[in-house]
Amino acid sequence: MEEVDYDQLNMSTTEDVTDKKCPQCAGTVVYDPETRGMLCPYCGYKKTLPAPDADQVIQEMDFTSAVSKQSFDWGAQKKTVVCRNCAGTSIYDALETAAVCPFCGSTSVMPAVEENSIAPGGVCAFEIPLNKAGGLFKKWLNGRIFTPRAAKLQANPEAFKGVYLPYWTFDTMTTSPFIGKAGYDRRVKRGDNYVTETTWKNVSGVYQELVDDMLVVATKRNEDSGVKKAEPFDFSKMVPYRPELVAGFIAERYSIGLDDGWKAAQGLIRERLQYKIESYIRSNWRADRASGVQFSTEFDKITYKYILIPVWISSFLYKGKSYQFVVNGQTGKVGGKAPISPLRVAIAILMALGLIALFMYFSN
Repeated sequence: MEEVDYDQLNMSTTEDVTDKKCPQCAGTVVYDPETRGMLCPYCGYKKTLPAPDADQVIQEMDFTSAVSKQSFDWGAQKKTVVCRNCAGTSIYDALETAAVCPFCGSTSVMPAVEENSIAPGGVCAFEIPLNKAGGLFKKWLNGRIFTPRAAKLQANPEAFKGVYLPYWTFDTMTTSPFIGKAGYDRRVKRGDNYVTETTWKNVSGVYQELVDDMLVVATKRNEDSGVKKAEPFDFSKMVPYRPELVAGFIAERYSIGLDDGWKAAQGLIRERLQYKIESYIRSNWRADRASGVQFSTEFDKITYKYILIPVWISSFLYKGKSYQFVVNGQTGKVGGKAPISPLRVAIAILMALGLIALFMYFSN
């Protein structure tokens, strides 16, 4: 398979594309999720983006030959950035790789990739615009019956920030020799009752599976934001990295490196294989259950992709505690943990106990 050096997607390429000026008012055009094209937020000028070339595909990168595999502590750092357009100086979190100059609206303020890091190879573009994300969040929050009304009023649906989060995806062929037990159930009468007894048989074998797109979040900063609850994302709509798609959005760079990402992926793969091998034992030996499965796994033909995933992120303070929420930028699914009122929970429990008591009373 032909490999692409994504590190060649450098700062000048990204800035040259994302900092395009509007031909009508000279404002900076940004990516618009609603039209999936470019939009000038100042005068409304729109431009349609060409469809990706049919022969342009997202390449799987060979893991063993990757050079930059280390993790970074970018999230604990700040950096001063001078806008190339107006010379305005801003302070940014070191994880941010794209932003808008607060002085002139230019997007030529951040590098796309540094020398010791990897550039993204694929992007799932935003499809849900800000106003729709806010509406979906408000509907979701209003549906939490145990959330205090004061908290619902304090949450601002318009406070969402569009962010492309970094993820690793891994493909690998797995080979897992295993041992275990296949169980066969039968009903046996004991006195006046029937009980289930299981006869166990020792089994062993080799299970193989091609794992495709095992997803691992590549940043620790938003691990508590509710991103996992807002999954899944539709990878069938992923396109090769295009700088236009990040124009006007923050594109967070990875802080969990390729090596640490692969370690996390192996743990997730082993959890999956545990379930798959147990299912294989039940199917192959026509058993009712499987138990005591032990296995080791060899990983071959390991490939990876570094991709950007779209989310709308917001947070608010309620009684001194911060609550973060995420809206999936593709599907609109909301994730997060809303405040809970102990009083409302207690009332619900008392009502449930009352209904049970009434049911028992009338049943007798």
